[in-house]
Amino acid sequence: MLTLYFAPQTRAVRIAWLLEELALPYRLERVEFLPPAKAFFAQRTPTGKLPTLVDGDVAICESGAILEYVLERYGEGRLAPAPGSPERARFLQWVHFAESTAFAPIGIIVWLARYQGEAERYAPLLADSRERAATGFAFLERELGDGAYLLGDEFSAADVMMGFTLVAARAFRALDERHPRVQAYLARLEARPAYQRAAALR
Repeated sequence: MLTLYFAPQTRAVRIAWLLEELALPYRLERVEFLPPAKAFFAQRTPTGKLPTLVDGDVAICESGAILEYVLERYGEGRLAPAPGSPERARFLQWVHFAESTAFAPIGIIVWLARYQGEAERYAPLLADSRERAATGFAFLERELGDGAYLLGDEFSAADVMMGFTLVAARAFRALDERHPRVQAYLARLEARPAYQRAAALR
């Protein structure tokens, strides 16, 4: 059985959500999240990071990598377009955009405001980070168009990646009324039963 090392309000929620969407059996190994203010790779997991997924002899971290691993090994064609299909490129774009582009400025906000506790000292940098996040969400706003999800009307694992990013952005005031389509999209994601089960884990 898959084992997910988990702490609430971390990227481990992404993986729990994915596993719930796929209805895969898994075991939660709950660990206390250790803020990385003084040390990296200090989480009490096999890799030192959250999330970590253990599958037999495999221990893997990085939520995007875990997502792709689970889809390849256990997805059976669900939640992702087939490799080589026309929609595959767009799927991969959003999987990686969610973390590398959209989350990057959010990470700066989290680091300075929560872990370093120096929001006042770095107010200009925090404001700049929120504007850079808004630029990414403006791109997402345009690309969503009238579609329900990132790939149109079909929910995919790319939405799992993006959903966590948007929840974090809202929590740190980096998602606002300039992005009504994005906000409506997030509401659809949060209404999914699988998301609600993952978000409720403690």
